[in-house]
Amino acid sequence: MTSGLWELVLKGVWVTIQLLVCSALMAAAVSFVVGVARTHRLWIVRFLAGFYTEVFRGTSALVMIFWVFFVLPPAFGWQLVPLWAGTLALGLTYGAYGSEIVRGALSAVDPAQKEGGIALSFTPWQRMRLILLPQAVPEMIPPFSNLLIELLKGTALVSIMGMGDLAFSGNLVRLALQESAEIYTYILLIYFVIAFLLTRVMRGLEKKLKGGVGKPVGSTADQELSRPQTTGVGGAVS
Repeated sequence: MTSGLWELVLKGVWVTIQLLVCSALMAAAVSFVVGVARTHRLWIVRFLAGFYTEVFRGTSALVMIFWVFFVLPPAFGWQLVPLWAGTLALGLTYGAYGSEIVRGALSAVDPAQKEGGIALSFTPWQRMRLILLPQAVPEMIPPFSNLLIELLKGTALVSIMGMGDLAFSGNLVRLALQESAEIYTYILLIYFVIAFLLTRVMRGLEKKLKGGVGKPVGSTADQELSRPQTTGVGGAVS
C-alpha cells in the first residue's frame, strides 16, 4: 500500500481507539450505577434497573446504533455526530451487560462481611464503599476484560454511519486497491494487536487490585495444583 493509504488506515485506528475509550467509560459508569441499583433495598429501584438491563440486552447493538443516529435526533430536533451517536449506543448496550457483572460480584461477597458493616453502624454507602466494592471489584476484572474485547469488536458497527473507523477505512482501501485478502488480513491483525494490549492491561489491573486485598491471582485449579499434597494428618508431602 502507498503511504497515503496507510495514513488512512492509521486515522481509522485512531478513530476506533477514541470510540472504544469513550464508549468503555460510559459503559463502565452505566454498569456500576445500574448494577448497584439491582441490589437496592427498594423494589422499584431494582425493577427499573432490571427493566433497563433486559431492554438493552434484548436488542441488537446494530439496530440501536441506527435508532440513536437516525430516529432519536429528529424527535428532539438535533443531530448527533457519529462519534457521540456510537458512544451512546454502544455505552448503553454494553453497560447493560456490565451491570450484570457488577450485580453478580456484589452478590457474591460473603454475607458476613455485610453483617459486620451493619454491626459497626456503617451507612449503606459506607458499607458499599468500604466493604463491598473493595472485595467485589477485583472479581469484576476478568469478565469486564472479556466485555471490553467484545466492545472493541462492536466498534466496527459504527461504519454503517459512515464514520471513519478502522473497519470503514479498511473497506475504502480495499475498494481503492481492489484487493480483499491482503487488506482484511491487515485489519484483522490490527484488531488482534489492540485486543491483546487491552488484555495485558486488564490482567495487570487485576493483579494490582487482588494484591491490594490479599487475594491470589489465577484460577482455583491453578491454586490447587500449586498446593502441597499431604497424606492424612501429619503425613509427608508427596
